[in-house]
Amino acid sequence: MEELSTQFVDSGVATVPLGGESESGDQHLIQRFTDGVLVAVVDGLGHGAEAADAARIAVQTLREHAGESVIALARRCHRNLQHSRGAVMSLACFNAFESTMTWMGIGNVGGLLVRADGTREVLLLRSGVIGGALPALQASVLPVLRGDTLILATDGVGDGFYDETNISDPPPQLADRILKTHSKGTDDAMVLVAHFLAETS
Repeated sequence: MEELSTQFVDSGVATVPLGGESESGDQHLIQRFTDGVLVAVVDGLGHGAEAADAARIAVQTLREHAGESVIALARRCHRNLQHSRGAVMSLACFNAFESTMTWMGIGNVGGLLVRADGTREVLLLRSGVIGGALPALQASVLPVLRGDTLILATDGVGDGFYDETNISDPPPQLADRILKTHSKGTDDAMVLVAHFLAETS
């Protein structure tokens, strides 16, 4: 369990590698930039060292260019992962001044936005592989309010997290609970939770 924070989001991450592996192919990034914060979960294909290497390349690329659009970021990662085993990932860019979140998913890193009023938005995932068969890229822009909660989870986490009803826990505890409850135990697993903090204008 890891707790992270910026001026704009309060976040927590929980992760576990596949049994017998020394490192996880699931990596994450929470990177502040001028207008907001980029949140990403990357899953290197397979597991073990090569999966972790691919995921780290993607995360470093995202970190270096965090202020760019999520589509531009995905294309940069695709170019940089051409000679790796590839990765899948979901990205969310919170713009604190516009009170929006732009998100996009390539592959099977699930995404859920639970609004402060309890309504839900599920991330549309497009089949493909960063560094392999890249799909047509399309991002969605959603308004966000203080207290809205983003949950990203790799495919080592069962899809029961979409039905999570109690999101009142702090992000680190919520991420930890979702991982313990829904981890499949057959792959690396990661859950990232981010509460949006910025006030709307």
